[in-house]
Amino acid sequence: MNDNDTKRLSRLTAILIQLQTKRLTTATSLAEKFNVSVRTIYRDIKALDEAGVPIMTEEGKGYTLMEGYRIPPVMFSESQANALILAEQLVLKNKDTSFIKDYTEAIDKIKAVLKQSEKDKANLLADRTRFEQNINRDRNSNNISQLQSALTNFYLTKIDYINEQNKTTSRIIEPFALLSTNENWLLIARCHLRKEFRYFRLDRISKMEILTEKFDQHKMTLQEYFDKYH
Repeated sequence: MNDNDTKRLSRLTAILIQLQTKRLTTATSLAEKFNVSVRTIYRDIKALDEAGVPIMTEEGKGYTLMEGYRIPPVMFSESQANALILAEQLVLKNKDTSFIKDYTEAIDKIKAVLKQSEKDKANLLADRTRFEQNINRDRNSNNISQLQSALTNFYLTKIDYINEQNKTTSRIIEPFALLSTNENWLLIARCHLRKEFRYFRLDRISKMEILTEKFDQHKMTLQEYFDKYH
């Protein structure tokens, strides 16, 4: 996802919230708020309408949502909420401070409709994720969503890990945090085999299983981890 895609996702989310929180919203006011053209707002409104959002147009007055329409608290699954948190980390790397402010406010309103347990998990994940944007990164992972769930629900995870010598070992780990570096996605986890915290490159995890057994939550933030182990 490039910066333009991320900006549009942020703007569509924020427009939907504006429509839900205000009786009437004009294209001009939305264009001024998001620093885009009125024509861009017309395209955004059309995109939301095509996505099934019941937007009504009051001629000469502006846009409003069909009466009674609300974003229900159940519209986000846990994995979808986690994906939004990951997107938030990407947005925070943007250099446009007004854009960051708008997106952060939008995310806060989205969090507000989550159940308290989901909200706690979302906040924990936000604390335990660091994202460095690199559109040229070749290595990627198919495990991020599962690891986010294991991290926020404190599930022990079994992985088959290939080291630099191309040797595979089976590990039981306690997922702690996710980092995106210039080249790789990294998982910080306590390894039962080594009995210490280790870094694991996600592209070297050949097999993964989320176990039903839980571990005790590590009572430290990611910054406290860095302060202690670096």
